[in-house]
Amino acid sequence: MSSHIALLSVYDKTGLIEFAQGLQSAGVRLLGSGGTAKKIREAGIPIDDVADITKAPEMLGGRVKTLHPAVHGGILARSIPSDQQDLQAQSIAPISIVVCNLYPFTSTISKPGCTLAEAVEEVDIGGVTLLRAAAKNHERVSVLSDPADYAEFVEAWKNGQGDVGQAIRSKLALKAFEMTAKYDDAISGYFREQYASSDLPKGKLAGPVQRMPLRYGANPHQKPAQAFVTEGELPFKALCGSPGYINLLDALNSYALVKELQEALGLPAAASFKHVSPAGAAVGVELNDVEKKVYGVDDLKEPLTPLASAYARARGADRMSSFGDFIALSAPCDLATARIISREVSDGIIAPGYSAEALDVLGKKKGGKYCVLQIDPSYTPSPIETRQVYGISMQQKRNDAKIDAKLFENLVTQNKELPSQALTDLIVATLALKYTQSNSVAYAYRGAIVGIGAGQQSRIHCTRLAGTKADLWWLRHHPRVLALPFKKGVKRAEKANAIDLFVAGEVLEGGEKAQWESMFEGSVDALSDAERKEHLKALDGVACSSDAFFPFPDNVHRARRSGVKYLAAPSGSVMDAECIKAADEHGMVFAHTSTRLFHH
Repeated sequence: MSSHIALLSVYDKTGLIEFAQGLQSAGVRLLGSGGTAKKIREAGIPIDDVADITKAPEMLGGRVKTLHPAVHGGILARSIPSDQQDLQAQSIAPISIVVCNLYPFTSTISKPGCTLAEAVEEVDIGGVTLLRAAAKNHERVSVLSDPADYAEFVEAWKNGQGDVGQAIRSKLALKAFEMTAKYDDAISGYFREQYASSDLPKGKLAGPVQRMPLRYGANPHQKPAQAFVTEGELPFKALCGSPGYINLLDALNSYALVKELQEALGLPAAASFKHVSPAGAAVGVELNDVEKKVYGVDDLKEPLTPLASAYARARGADRMSSFGDFIALSAPCDLATARIISREVSDGIIAPGYSAEALDVLGKKKGGKYCVLQIDPSYTPSPIETRQVYGISMQQKRNDAKIDAKLFENLVTQNKELPSQALTDLIVATLALKYTQSNSVAYAYRGAIVGIGAGQQSRIHCTRLAGTKADLWWLRHHPRVLALPFKKGVKRAEKANAIDLFVAGEVLEGGEKAQWESMFEGSVDALSDAERKEHLKALDGVACSSDAFFPFPDNVHRARRSGVKYLAAPSGSVMDAECIKAADEHGMVFAHTSTRLFHH
């Protein structure tokens, strides 16, 4: 009798007869279960039944065939004396080769009208156990889960006279582990949809769940879509409305940002996100009277809390980009903050909690469909992130780089005076970059982002874009802008658009000009170039951070034109010395950080 035994138990019988013939001709004893043994035997190839070694018949309609010590003892036995003694005592023969693939669970559940009972019957037990056992013991056992490997294996078996080598056994074991993982993922995904849905009767608040169905993916035609965790419960719940795929990308990235901002600076933080990058982010620095008017909150009856001040600043960094934003707050939403949010056009909010009064205000927004998410502030994400692009999975360690004052201690310019407010602004700008699509450059002032350039292929274009936004932000402080005579009834969004056109110096003609002029009482003269230049001269003390090194000094010169006095960027450019020289020419303070912060 052959010293090598191969156990074959397959659903997919592609190439089975040729493979069995190859093994048998190489002197391997074949052992099969159910339909596998029958098919091989009908082809005239000698094969024994699993029942011949288990001394037990298949039972329960085929649910139990290979689950027996005579099978798994033979697979799991190692080449050590104690294991060999156990096999001998129980009269169990070692198994060298396991050939197995699984019931077609995925194809079954994809059939129209598939019932739960039909899906349950396609959950393979014995096959997964065979694969896992053989793969575990791959130091000795070869496991074949893919018919595509049959020919190569037989050739290696014959060439190696019964030893295919550890490299092949390791490769085959990995493939088996991947197969069982994918199979289990398909099963858990199906039953997650069946049993872990957050669907509740209308009017009820969603409780903690493992899975949340989404309206659709990145676009309406990308259905179905879901958010889920494989362990525990989702760390957030929907108090009102329901999020979409991009909503959640914005919500989770923005909450991570504001949580880190509060941890770094000890102040409540807020962010305004659009398309997975911040349009604005800020901490709760008190607003002066001019800023209240610039940010459109001077008419609020409630006193501005630090959290409300943070959101007013975040929303006011770039009101055009923030239109339809997703909001993140680092602290429970209070009434004053909810009042500001209620007046703006936005898609939703995520926060660690809500006062009863704030939730009442937000719950009325969009006729009760406004997306209000509450996140568990104690939630800690996995240290490993996985994403899939074009069917390929990639993993990396989550970006847990800590952004605090220590990051800016390496001051490389002659000017090394870095006041506390400037340090706060550098932290705000740099933390914003950590969650901004790269390449990115951010400008910050008085605890808030005032300009951000995101997703540009060229560093100078990031710097220019962010600087232009900072210029427009500052021009909104011009006395003539603050005194614009808007007619009663002009909506906030229309005012924001009009102000943006005004400060940008756009030349309007035809119907566009008429529409713009119709918003005002009387005629409004545009800001002259001289007025714009004079006002921009007053902008100073701005902090600017870059997510990677400045490749050329043109970035430094452009940043200075928008009032930047404090710079931060990683070192590593061949032009570092030239960039430092440019900063010295302007009397700027330049901190070389040790951390690149690309985000994609």
